[in-house]
Amino acid sequence: MASSSCRFLSPPLATASSRTLLSSILSTAATSRRRLLLSSTTTTICAAAMAASSKAGSGSCKVVDSHLHVWASTLQAAGEYPYFPGQEATLRGDVDFLLECMDEAGVDGALIVQPINHMFDHSLVTSVLKKYPSKFIGCCLANPAEDGSGIKQLEHLIVQEKYRAVRFNPNLWPSGQKMTSEVGRSLFAKAGELGAPVGIMVMKGISSYIQEIEELCTDYPATTVIFDHMAFCKPPTNADEEKPFSSFLNLSRFPQVYVKYSALFRITREAYPYEDTSRLLSRVISSYGANRIMWGSDFPYVVPECGYKGAKEAISHVAGKIAVSSSDLEWILGKTVNQLFQGAWVTP
Repeated sequence: MASSSCRFLSPPLATASSRTLLSSILSTAATSRRRLLLSSTTTTICAAAMAASSKAGSGSCKVVDSHLHVWASTLQAAGEYPYFPGQEATLRGDVDFLLECMDEAGVDGALIVQPINHMFDHSLVTSVLKKYPSKFIGCCLANPAEDGSGIKQLEHLIVQEKYRAVRFNPNLWPSGQKMTSEVGRSLFAKAGELGAPVGIMVMKGISSYIQEIEELCTDYPATTVIFDHMAFCKPPTNADEEKPFSSFLNLSRFPQVYVKYSALFRITREAYPYEDTSRLLSRVISSYGANRIMWGSDFPYVVPECGYKGAKEAISHVAGKIAVSSSDLEWILGKTVNQLFQGAWVTP
């Protein structure tokens, strides 16, 4: 590749064709600038990470996606792995497609979050985890049924099926009930007892759930908490929007709370590469530290937004806007999630 310091020199009497050629070269260079900008930081950081891990003896740069989904193909859904009624998939999300995307983007492993498409039927995700044990680990979906049956299901999935985390979706709680209900508390406590972090999806905004979350974190400090998608906080533009974001940052006082810097397309006000999220990332790093932050793509929802590879490249691009160190970016791109889920993503 030519050095960026190369100069184009015109002869004293340039012909029309040479001037046209020069114009074409300069135009091509200009259109390539954005692509180089997005990829250069990732290349630099991964090289640094490889050097660091080589010193530690591992010799590889582990990039891990902390948040994605897989669901049945159309053929699978018609047979062994049907969709939950009313939750039929509109995007391709089968594991073969995911593996293609991960390979293209240079992602080594991932945490699969049970998708709403299959609700509490974990058979499809379980089959993927068993087929690719060194590539994926699973996050099951908590079933807050009032009869408490979800508690036994949670224990089965973690102990028998080897899921490593559980997702709390407060929208699935029975009408009028909170995550701090008797069943909710039992699920939360059981997760901590089994060493499974609880991922919380506050799609309606953290303001509606902050009191419940603080109560659970205070009463069950042994249970690790992970906020999906930066707790759905977008860059604040006024005092009203600043308040919930500040509440989210204040939760960093609980050392067991982690953050997914994931699904950037959901927390931005701008088009790709979502540069405005740099303001969120900067403040979250200041409050939580990079060693409590992890990148996630939200595959396959991210594919029509910017592509899977684009989602990974955006992280390094945004980080470059606020001069995130190579060490911190290494934590965000894989080291945090590797440390949290020790023993995962180990090649036999």
